[in-house]
This record gives sequence, C-alpha cells and structure tokens, in this order.
Amino acid sequence: MLERHTAHYFQMGLMLAIIGTGLFALKSIFIKLAFAEGVDATTLLALRMIISAPFYLIVLLWCLKSTDKLKPVLPDWLKIMALGFIGYYLASWLDMQGLTYITAQLERLTLYTYPIFTTLLSWLVLKEAITKRVWLALILTYTGVLVLYLHEAKLSGSHVTLGVLLVVGSALSYSCYVLFAKPFINHYGSRLFTSIAMLASALFVIIHFFITHTPTDLLVTPLVLWYATLIAIVSTLIPTYMIAEAIQRIGPARTSIVGTAGPIFTILMAVWLLAEPFGWFHLIGVGLVMWGVNLLGKK
Repeated sequence: MLERHTAHYFQMGLMLAIIGTGLFALKSIFIKLAFAEGVDATTLLALRMIISAPFYLIVLLWCLKSTDKLKPVLPDWLKIMALGFIGYYLASWLDMQGLTYITAQLERLTLYTYPIFTTLLSWLVLKEAITKRVWLALILTYTGVLVLYLHEAKLSGSHVTLGVLLVVGSALSYSCYVLFAKPFINHYGSRLFTSIAMLASALFVIIHFFITHTPTDLLVTPLVLWYATLIAIVSTLIPTYMIAEAIQRIGPARTSIVGTAGPIFTILMAVWLLAEPFGWFHLIGVGLVMWGVNLLGKK
C-alpha cells in the first residue's frame, strides 16, 4: 500500500512538472507576439507581474491565515525573497532580453541548459547521487537540444551570440533557484513559498521599471495587454505552483530534466503561430528529447 502511494506521489509530481513545463514554454510564443506589437522587454515583464501579483497576494494571505501551516521567520522571508530575485526577476529579465535577439525555438533550447547546472549543483552542494538512468536521460535530451541548437544558430542574425549569452545567464540563474528552493518548499509548502518568491520578484520588477521607464509606458495597446495577461496567468501563475509542487515531490534534478520537454512545446507553437521553420533537424532533436524524458519517467 505504501509503495502504491509512493508511486502515485511520484507520478503526480512528474505530471505536474510536464504540464507546468508546457505552460512555461508558451511564454516564449506570447512574448514574441507581444514584441511584434512594439513593446519592450522591461515593460512587458512589469505588466506580467502587475497582473499576476494580486493572485499571489491572495494565496499568500490564505496560507498565512491557515493555522496548520508554518509561518516563515524573518531570515527565511529574506532568503525566499532572494530566491524570488534570482529565479523570477533576474532569470525572467535575462530571458526576455535574449528573446529580442534570437528566435523562440533557439531561446527555449538554450534556456533548457539549466538542468545540467541544477544536476551538477545538486551533486556538488547537496551530495545527491546521479544515477546511470539520470545520466542517460541527460545525454539523450541534450543531444536532442544540441542538434536543434546548432541548426537554429545558423538561421539566426548577427546578435545571436548576445542573445544566447543572455538566455544562458537566465538558465544559470533559474537553476540556482530550483536547487536552493527545495528546502524551503519542503518546510513551508509550495504555495506559501511560491507566493512569497513571486511577490518579491514583482517588487523587484516594478522597481526596475520605474527606474528605467515612465508610468505612461504602461499604457499599451489592448493586444499587448492581452498577451501580457496570457503570460501572467497561463505562463506564470499556474505553472509556478505546479513546478514548485513538482520539486517537492520528485526533487530539483528530475524536475529540471523533465523541463527539457519545454523546447518541444515551444517548437510546435513557434511553427504554428510564428511560422518558424521546421525540418529534419528539429524532428531528430524532438525525438531524442522525448526519449530522454520518457526514460526518466520510468524511474
């Protein structure tokens, strides 16, 4: 009975990681569509956080009112806010800036180098074992990512190097968040942790916006506002809770590796909505990534 419960717990965590990854992957498409309407990265990020922040505040207040939940002490509040800074402010801003220089497909492929960072950091810092199955899953998924990356890099413009470096910085930042978030998620629960981290991120984003922009820059077109709402709710609010719960259930390394399915979702949507090219290189890469994720899912 216990084994059945444990298997169900793991499978549910895996499903949350996959769905959350898919919703996060749509973010690149929505951002590219918004950029096409003339909005810049900082303004779009500010709109995203302004729209999503009230929902996180409601969940946070609900968690704090629950008598059966632990309440963070001040040092933990500050640490969670710091994780929000690196995981959802810095990583998001670098990612959006990178998207101004490279395609949605290349951005998503580059961003998902973060499981390599997370897995190695887990081994170095947390002394987590890296099994042969995990190594094989990493090799398969990243062979697929590499095939797609090399192909897309040939099609990109002169600013591809800067764009890729910005997105690599985002990946490294997010991998630190994924790794160091787990103890706080286990201690306080995914909903409370995520709410604090995202509200802290919203605060940093808004400060950044008002330092570099004027309030009138928030007066965007209805279409840009619609894309910002999709980014805030569909690709931020819902998947952040899913990913946090997945980290609690299956751990940061496995959650990161499942995240390599993100490029698949992004590529399909980029081909459909952005008319980006798709050929044999893409097909081979997608097949390898799916194989690796499926291997991981068999535990």
